[in-house]
Amino acid sequence: MYVSSQAPEGPPVSVSSLRKMREESTPIACLTAYDASFAARVDAAGTDVVLVGDSLGMVVQGLSSTVPVTVEDIIYHCRATARGLQRALLMADMPFASYAMPEQAIRNGARLMQEGGAQMVKLEGGLLQAELVHFMTSRGIPVCGHIGLQPQFIHRLGGYRVQGRERDAAEAMLDDARALCEAGVDLLLLECVPAELAKRITGEVSVPVIGIGAGPDVDGQILVLYDVLGITPGRKPRFAKDFLAETGNIPDALSAYVAAVRDKTYPAPEHCF
Repeated sequence: MYVSSQAPEGPPVSVSSLRKMREESTPIACLTAYDASFAARVDAAGTDVVLVGDSLGMVVQGLSSTVPVTVEDIIYHCRATARGLQRALLMADMPFASYAMPEQAIRNGARLMQEGGAQMVKLEGGLLQAELVHFMTSRGIPVCGHIGLQPQFIHRLGGYRVQGRERDAAEAMLDDARALCEAGVDLLLLECVPAELAKRITGEVSVPVIGIGAGPDVDGQILVLYDVLGITPGRKPRFAKDFLAETGNIPDALSAYVAAVRDKTYPAPEHCF
């Protein structure tokens, strides 16, 4: 069994403790991780939620999108990541087309929890996913909804673009958020959304809202680990910040990210839309 030499402080994070953080206006710090060693460092830095994202397809496997990532890929990396965690809640992405039907979603969600060790799963989509979310959460699978830019829909979107700039699109996203919350999501993730829209959504829903490129007025932030360390190849997204460049070593970079989320110095205006 993998044992970290740096045990994080505090009891394990749970769905209820994330809700309490929202109620107490304590920003929630989230990061991705894909293996035990990085997971242990992320955990020791005080991260609240660790996501084994299908972003691994791009930053680990070298693919051009998240679409080819499989359930088996996520289970493998989730199992490895779980071995490095002691405090953070472990969330796993449900890959493209792994939740097209309710029974399929239950089967794959259960595998991510039973075989991978995940405590929550994340799926993309809004209003059309509400019935599926209710089906899953009522059967004991905690779910994080993901709206705004949805990378699994990239071939339909035609590129990685900010979502919700136009009035009709913003109202539709609000409807998506309300529907997902009524269906029982435990978290809501907003990606590449104008800051004012993200603020409005956060004020209208009852669950913690996590942003990535969604401005400062949400309940927490998430970044891809490799963006925080400045090692993602190619063009960097506007919301990314290289904390390693400022600190010079990985443990301090991760701690600096968590601290910046907590004191709301990240995201700064230059990271927002």
